[in-house]
This record gives sequence, structure tokens and C-alpha cells, in this order.
Amino acid sequence: MVFIGFHASHEQIAPSSLLDAVIEAERAGFDGAMCSDHLAPWSPRQGHSGFALSWVAAALARTSFSIGMVNAPGQRYHPVMIAQAFATLAEMFPGRFWAAMGSGEALNEHVTGDAWPVKHLRNERLRESVDVIHRLLGGEEVDHDGLVRVHCARVWSLPAEPPPLFATAVSAETAAWAASWAQGLATVAQEPESLRRVVDAYRSEGGAGPCILQVHLSLAKTDDEAFAIAREQWKNGLLSPPVTWDLEQPEDLDAAVAGLDEQDLRRSVLVDHDASSLADRIADLVQIGFERVYLHHVGTDQSWFLDAAASELIPALKERV
Repeated sequence: MVFIGFHASHEQIAPSSLLDAVIEAERAGFDGAMCSDHLAPWSPRQGHSGFALSWVAAALARTSFSIGMVNAPGQRYHPVMIAQAFATLAEMFPGRFWAAMGSGEALNEHVTGDAWPVKHLRNERLRESVDVIHRLLGGEEVDHDGLVRVHCARVWSLPAEPPPLFATAVSAETAAWAASWAQGLATVAQEPESLRRVVDAYRSEGGAGPCILQVHLSLAKTDDEAFAIAREQWKNGLLSPPVTWDLEQPEDLDAAVAGLDEQDLRRSVLVDHDASSLADRIADLVQIGFERVYLHHVGTDQSWFLDAAASELIPALKERV
């Protein structure tokens, strides 16, 4: 049976309320959770961006299922700091923490004042950072001089087992590149043929571990209401990489979506008023080759969604996957 998880969106919800939501998600029957890791929201309308590492610790302490996070080491986060943080979480909550490592977006990373590298350099920096983190989690003292620099670093409080480090990828090219080092792959829902290419590229290059799908959705009592929620809260879904990689401010993303056809939002957000129909649509994507799916309701009222998930959506989805 496919693992059905809950996605906690820091960009949209205050950390305290998001903690309440993840606790309720476990009660609703979700198998686990994951969260984003932003310094800024995608849009000023979203209005939040709590510190993911602090929140994950609290969420793990208040739940009993696994929780993961997306993380982009190398610029805003030094990999030694990340190795120490991950080691602490894994030591405190054995077997329950994971991270999906990505090359990041300027939206969150520009604040250091360092130049924003081109994509191939960001990938090289990510690979160096992941290697450093793995070595530190393995108990080594690390020196490294490359796109990231490390001097005689050691993590002293180590878990019995280090947490798995997955890769994030939207394109087949990145998925194939990540196969040599990742312990799993996390991607986001897009057109089915594009998803097939991502999964096939990862597996054909020997990629191991689970393939994880994050699905943005908007479920409400009517289609009009569900679409209005998506349009208000997730209009950034009209944009995709490489555009989203290089914009620095939430206002820049708002400007970039101005004038775009809002109906195209239905391609990145599953808009529905019927839980059974929505379960069919999610199942079609999962069956492309995913072992885990994390559901992100793009509305700010997570209580209504979690009630609907518990009573209708999760049971319907479990029948299909």
C-alpha cells in the first residue's frame, strides 16, 4: 500500500497553527508528514515562513509518525550546520526524520549577499554539501575546499543511524544526475508524461530508495470555491523552473504571474469538490511509480481539509493505491 503523507506549508500558515495541523493530520490517518523550508513565502498574500528546523523538532515531539523536510545546503545554510541539525533530530527521534536535498531558489538564498550561481554550479555545490553532510554524519572529521569550504569539522552528538538524504528534482535531467548519490527522489506533481520521464530517468540510472510525489490540491464544497482558494493562495503555481529559481522577492513572483491565464493553475493544483474524484486523480499520478505521496491542500483552513481527508479522501485513496 502506498504511503499517504501530509504536506505542511510554512509559507501559508503560522508555525503554531501548522503544528496543530500536523498533530491533527496524524489523527486523521495520514502516514507521515513533510514540510517546506523557506525564508520567504512565494507571495505576500501567503504571509508566513517559519523556520523549518525549529518546527520539525516540535512536530516530531508532538507526533509519532515520520516527518521530513526539503533543504538546500550551500548558501543560506552551511552544510556543517545542517549535518549537526540533522544528527540531533535523528538522535532524538530515531528512524523518523528524513530530508530531501535541493539546489534552492534565489527567493530564499539571496539574503546572504553572495552571487546566485547558475544551475550547474548550484548542482555541484549541492553534491559537495551532501558529501560533507554524509561524512560528518558518519563520524568523520572533515576538511573540504571547493564550492563550499569546511575546516576541521566534526559532529559530536551522532544518531545510531543517520537520516536518509533524498534528492529533489523537477526535470528528468536532474533526476538522472541525482541517481548516483540520493537515497530516494522527491518531486512535485506535473503533467503525467513529465512525471514518467522523471521517475524513469532516476530508476534507469540506478536510483535507489523511494520515489516521493508531492501533490498540490484544493478541495472545497464547490468547484468555484476550490478554484478561488487556489487562485488566492497558490497563484505561484502558474510559474515553474527555471523561472522560479531566479526571482528574489515574493513581489517578483506576483509580478511574473500578472496577466497569465489563471485557468492554467488547474495544471499544477488539483482543483476538486468531490473527494472520490480527487482520489482517482491522485491515484493516477501515484501509479506512475511512486511509493509515497504527500498531499498539500493549498488553502489556509487546514481543519476543514483534514476532516474531509479523514472521512472521505484517505479512505478513497487507500482503495485505489
